[in-house]
Amino acid sequence: MLDTAKRAAIVTLVVVGIVVATLALWKLRLVVGLLFSAMIIAAAIRPSIDWLARHRVPAPLGLALHYLALVGAIAVALSFAAPAALHQVDHALSPSGKAEVARAAEHSKGVKHQVLTALRKQLNDLPKRDGLVKPVVGIGIKAFEVVIGVLFTFAAAAYWIFERDKAVDVLCSLLPRPRRKKVRDTWALIDLRLGAFVRGQVLLIVAVAVVLSLLFWAIGEPYWILVGAFAGLVEVVPVIGPLTAGGLAVAVGFTASVHVAALAAACVLAVRLLEDYLVMPRVLGDAVGLSPLLVLVSVTTVGILFSGWAVLFAVPIAAVTMTVFDVVLRDVDPAEEDVPAVIFSPKEAEA
Repeated sequence: MLDTAKRAAIVTLVVVGIVVATLALWKLRLVVGLLFSAMIIAAAIRPSIDWLARHRVPAPLGLALHYLALVGAIAVALSFAAPAALHQVDHALSPSGKAEVARAAEHSKGVKHQVLTALRKQLNDLPKRDGLVKPVVGIGIKAFEVVIGVLFTFAAAAYWIFERDKAVDVLCSLLPRPRRKKVRDTWALIDLRLGAFVRGQVLLIVAVAVVLSLLFWAIGEPYWILVGAFAGLVEVVPVIGPLTAGGLAVAVGFTASVHVAALAAACVLAVRLLEDYLVMPRVLGDAVGLSPLLVLVSVTTVGILFSGWAVLFAVPIAAVTMTVFDVVLRDVDPAEEDVPAVIFSPKEAEA
């Protein structure tokens, strides 16, 4: 009876501990998401920091150079794109911009009329300038929270650059000796896949945004830089993002003419085909080892269980899960798995 009571008490404590840990993680899901983002950023820039270290550049200095390069790239992009973007936003929200959409809707028929009517309704529902005080205050608070989150993420990424190996050693010290090598190799494989995926994704975002913005400008698409930048940003959301960008480009093109809308659709389709059949295989490859169907299921599941921003982590989460699944259940040797070279080869990344 005493042994049974002890076992029941132990099982109860384990179950309660699991429930408490799950609830704690759910309450701290934002912090967990930021930490996961930091690990992904660290995986993406680690190979270049190691490359600089092999050329006698200290790792802290290499990390500082990466962050300075990022700030510089953002500043340059904003200096070129921000003035035109702000002008287009101001025009879209001004009475003259709304009037143009209204006139186009009144003189159109069919699908174009429906799209323009919906767009006019959305513009009319926006708050007037007199009522923008509270929204602006709310946006300011949210922006401050975003800035704090970004600073926390990059600070955590910096710490993870230098502390990852120690964390792996601590984890492996808790495991039997025969399993330690497989755990290290699995961790390294996850790091390589996430790093390759992020580097390739950044290249695709920049390329899609620049190419589509220039194409939209050439065909006379209204708000070409806003639509092109949006198309680049939504590349982070697989499947759903490109479809949304294409729909927006066509809808905005309708405000000018059916001809512009058709050309916008053709541009989006051409860039998408070029990306899928030429750029993706050469730049990104099979970085995370996931099928398109699994990616779509992962995006949908994460979006339903969590919130919209969590969709950004759908592919990395699926990649980590599938890697662990392959190693644990399918007995795959992580040291023999291939990882595509995105800027850096796997050997350079591991060095």
